[in-house]
Amino acid sequence: MILVTMYLSSHSQEVIPLYTGQIPNSKRTPADYTEQKDDRGFILNVSVPTLTAFFPEKSNGTCIIIAPSGGYQVWVDEGTEIARAFNTLGGTAFVLKYRLPSEATMIDKSIGPLQDAQTAIMIVRKRAAEWKIDPHKVGFLGMSAGGHLASTAGTHFLTPVIENKEKVNLRPDFMILLYPVISFDPKMVSKAGTAKNLVGETPTEKQVNYFSNEKHVTPETPPVWLLHAADDAHVSARHSLMFYDALFKAGVKSELHILPTGGHGFSLEHPTRKDSWMDWCAGWLHENGM
Repeated sequence: MILVTMYLSSHSQEVIPLYTGQIPNSKRTPADYTEQKDDRGFILNVSVPTLTAFFPEKSNGTCIIIAPSGGYQVWVDEGTEIARAFNTLGGTAFVLKYRLPSEATMIDKSIGPLQDAQTAIMIVRKRAAEWKIDPHKVGFLGMSAGGHLASTAGTHFLTPVIENKEKVNLRPDFMILLYPVISFDPKMVSKAGTAKNLVGETPTEKQVNYFSNEKHVTPETPPVWLLHAADDAHVSARHSLMFYDALFKAGVKSELHILPTGGHGFSLEHPTRKDSWMDWCAGWLHENGM
């Protein structure tokens, strides 16, 4: 495929700290809580969030913030390929290394990742002119638990969990969700533990409802492009179906793809469709003026 060969070319990259001072909602990090990779190459104990920027050779103004997967337990370094593929379309991409929920490092671990997501949107919009980004074309792409984070950002933008003195718009202009966790309903919670890692073993009914994002869709929710595999054994495709149903009922212009196979965690390279989903997504973005 064209995208596969093109995204291997070099692109300008920059690692940007999400916070320059005290990280909000943080405790003093214990000495033994250090970022490290496990034997799978997954990153544990993320307490200092960053944005890694991928700039295209010629920007068309569209931007995505990418939230990788990991079940809110680890952070999977999987956003680079998608970022570079997006660059070939003329878009700017940022891979968000968000904090992993931890009572050891956070006052309220349930809102830590969302604080990072909202801060990322704020930074991109505040520096949009510098980075040649249209502030009205800032989207959020999330995979698995990162899809939960992206959909939380896209449904809770009117209730900031960060300080926003300048009243920067925290609403993503669109969402791209790949095999996302959407609901924390006990009937939908998977064995992967995404909900447990964010809100604990015994969440309150209020917490479950707050983080079940299908319950917070309104006509103001940004348009969504969804991709899931029917044979996903970790996050049921019912999550995407439930979210799309809520979007449809609210009149939010969205698109849903349920593929018969593919499993979970295929990122850019679907086992049989390869990177063609990016072409479908690009068509949808074009149709929606993004």
